[in-house]
Amino acid sequence: MARRNLFQPPPLPSASAPESAPAESKPRFPNTGAMSGVKSTLKDLSSNAVREIAVETIEEGGPKDRLAFSDADVAQLAESIRQHGQQVPIMVRPIAEKPGYYRVVYGRRRLRALRTLGIPAKALVRSLSDEEAILAQGQENSQRLDPSFIEKALFAAELSDSGYEPAVILDALAIDRPMLSRMTKVARTIPEAVVQLIGSAHGIGRRRWEELADKVRGHDVDLKQVADGADLGAVATSDDRFARVSDAVSALLSAVPEAKTPPYPARAFRHRDGTPLAEVKETARALTLKVSKSDQPDFARWLRDNAEAELTRLYEAWRSDKTSG
Repeated sequence: MARRNLFQPPPLPSASAPESAPAESKPRFPNTGAMSGVKSTLKDLSSNAVREIAVETIEEGGPKDRLAFSDADVAQLAESIRQHGQQVPIMVRPIAEKPGYYRVVYGRRRLRALRTLGIPAKALVRSLSDEEAILAQGQENSQRLDPSFIEKALFAAELSDSGYEPAVILDALAIDRPMLSRMTKVARTIPEAVVQLIGSAHGIGRRRWEELADKVRGHDVDLKQVADGADLGAVATSDDRFARVSDAVSALLSAVPEAKTPPYPARAFRHRDGTPLAEVKETARALTLKVSKSDQPDFARWLRDNAEAELTRLYEAWRSDKTSG
């Protein structure tokens, strides 16, 4: 028998058509130290007590796991709540420095809808640490909302920028480290302003977002400028808006002839006393430094033993020059 999600109680009973209720499923996260801490801390969860809290005492904030929802989305949910009542409680946690006030853990769209109606929020109140709140938020939204790849990628990048440990992010999103690396790479390459113009794009998976990021990263492309010129307002769905931006980038790149790097002739370097040091050759794929073991056997052995330290020194000198320039 499937175990109930520890962070979320069953929907409130109603004979009317409810807003989307949370699906019961087996918890998706491994029993890591972070999750064990959550379970041991939330000893009062079995009561599943739901309280009514004035919406003006509930603050938003914290990392966003979804793209901004529109006024139309909020209005539609508000009308459903007006007709049928709030079927699924939100979760909040007390703000230690502001007694009597709370910060929402999950249920931001429901909170907005309740504010428009001017009615109290049915809420679970839990004393959670920042890490526990992120785990609860990630679990609830993954099970109820099925965020798209790009929404998860932005969420992961925001958590990382906010100082959360990778282990917490992995548990919150139920992903592994390679996927976290891929998500972060995409989120740091494609501006959030462009993602907001495109939308959540649920039909666009990881591969196509990575392909777009690779196109942008490999060329000098102002993706925001491309998106602004793509007339995305005339496109109905976010999947189609993504396709229009991707096609516009491809068209832009195909119109620009690929610059060819002039060949770099092989060069032999000598000390000022005439002693041969090394030969440097460059191809399209590599830069090669060759030291003759017959001409300089002692120097070749020394360079072999000290290559890591010397290359690190050269790299740090290059990075310092680049930063200061």
